[in-house]
Amino acid sequence: MKIIIVLLFLGVVGSLVSAVVYLMQDRNNGSRMAWALTWRIGLSVLLFAVLLVGHWLGWIQSTGLQTMPGA
Repeated sequence: MKIIIVLLFLGVVGSLVSAVVYLMQDRNNGSRMAWALTWRIGLSVLLFAVLLVGHWLGWIQSTGLQTMPGA
């Protein structure tokens, strides 16, 4: 499960980086940049859904905030 989450996160970051590269290369036509940003949105939604389903199925445990002893 951790591998899937990390791969999706890297995909989000990679599509964002490619959108920046396309922004710098294609000054007059931003269609490749728009597709890269569309992929980023799709991967972000998929990552959020995987996190929700993983928590719902018990694959991911929420720990909450840890308090310091004596605080």
